[in-house]
Amino acid sequence: MKAVDVRAMSEDQLNDELLKLKKEQFNLRFQQATGQLEKTSRVKTVRRDIARVKTIMRESAKAKA
Repeated sequence: MKAVDVRAMSEDQLNDELLKLKKEQFNLRFQQATGQLEKTSRVKTVRRDIARVKTIMRESAKAKA
């Protein structure tokens, strides 16, 4: 996910995307704990996507204030 794509999303879409990413992160952690995780690099990618979405949400909130 690119920052340009995230910036194009509305606030509701950002909240939905954040929720989806957090669920995926939980599932990946669960798979890793049980030894079923195949793509270990996906954990890092999801963490960065969560940080990217949170950062852009914060930037847009500051711009409104």
